[in-house]
Amino acid sequence: MRTIIQRVSYAKVSINNSETASIKKGILLLLGIENEDNSEDIKWLTHKIINLRIFNDADGIMNKSILEIEGDILLVSQFTLHASTKKGNRPSYIRAAKPDIAVPLYENFHAELQKQLGKTIPTGVFGADMKVELLNDGPVTIIIDSKNKE
Repeated sequence: MRTIIQRVSYAKVSINNSETASIKKGILLLLGIENEDNSEDIKWLTHKIINLRIFNDADGIMNKSILEIEGDILLVSQFTLHASTKKGNRPSYIRAAKPDIAVPLYENFHAELQKQLGKTIPTGVFGADMKVELLNDGPVTIIIDSKNKE
């Protein structure tokens, strides 16, 4: 699983010019799933995200987690995170999981994230053509891949 984590002042998802989900201060979380992903990836990644200290404390130091600031998370599926640009100019998405594998993993990831955060997490719509609007705060953008635990 590959994620892009963006600290935001707000974020929202629209489909067909209609807003379907939004948050205020928190994290816009883009999630890409590949065929080899499993429940261990979900557990490791959700724990990492929930405890990631990317929010400022009283001294302006990134020292607080999403839990500590009681922020929100907006989860959006994004298969293009597994794009390969090694050959040619047209990205290949062969590593991205097909819906029969990706949807259950996405739903399990969402459920585990909600459990760890202790509140409802709005989402985009899996496979939909979404418009995502955000105000990146910082900017703070972090990429985490469960297959590359640095």
